[in-house]
Amino acid sequence: MLSVDTSTLTFVGEGLSRPECVMATRSGDLFMPDKRGGIAVIRANGKTELIRAKNGPEGFLPNGFAVMPDRSFLIADLGPEGGVWHMAPDGTMTPRLMEIEGRHLEPTNFVGLDPKGRVWVSVSTKLIPREQSMKKGHADGYLILIDDKGARVVADGIGFTNEAIVDPSGEWLYVNETIARRTSRYPIRSDGSLGPRQTFAQYGAASFPDGFAFDAEGAVWTVTVVSNRVIRTTPDGAQQVIFEDSDAADNAAVEAAFQDGTYTRAHLDMGGRRPAGNLSGISFGGPDLKTVYLGSLFAPHLASFRSPVAGAPPVHWEF
Repeated sequence: MLSVDTSTLTFVGEGLSRPECVMATRSGDLFMPDKRGGIAVIRANGKTELIRAKNGPEGFLPNGFAVMPDRSFLIADLGPEGGVWHMAPDGTMTPRLMEIEGRHLEPTNFVGLDPKGRVWVSVSTKLIPREQSMKKGHADGYLILIDDKGARVVADGIGFTNEAIVDPSGEWLYVNETIARRTSRYPIRSDGSLGPRQTFAQYGAASFPDGFAFDAEGAVWTVTVVSNRVIRTTPDGAQQVIFEDSDAADNAAVEAAFQDGTYTRAHLDMGGRRPAGNLSGISFGGPDLKTVYLGSLFAPHLASFRSPVAGAPPVHWEF
């Protein structure tokens, strides 16, 4: 399998601000959230554009999002207002989900669309500011399902809920738990409720999983903040580090802080000192789905490399 060196990366896009996750389409257009308040688009011709949000919430910080069939977006607001917002192709914003179980949604991490048109929402923690939850063993994150029955919590007690994506079979919801340092999965029942959590992958020192994508062989490619790793885990549990851009001393300092309970946001951000920019998102794209795009918290562009294995087409691939 592939091993990628930093020197072999190519870069696309320019002037991006916090391109935290990446959505690729067959057309060649790439979509990512932008801290300036909206969705950035790298067109197939290489030109970078910004669809700026209109009438959005105060402090709007777009994070994980779903591309819809009409190329509008459902966006998780990681800012103080939180919740899920719909953004029309012209940038017009409308609140989509602001409350659950009688309380206002906290800063919200990710929105995912599945092939049945259901929407899965992740909230990392109920604590505000959310950095309070970045402690080993803390687990108050949860998952919301929005379907034709409305919105409801379908799983909780999660160790900092990050991306949540239905796998290509449609039978499992995979979730990255950043502070629990694992990829979990839940069987999806016919009514949309979830069965018991299973651990698909557990990660080691300084590897805090954020975004992920499936390949055509059923493996999960996860990117980690802090250590800037791309880790491929096959269905039998075997793992390979495809790429890494980290500093050994920083990794050791972060791991010590995580283990003794002094881990803070500053530790998480250490990966931003590296050229990879603190990897947080990953997507397969290109005409053959063999180009891997990497999003990050700090880089002004996307990094990319070629894979010998194609990605599984995401739900938005034809949009």
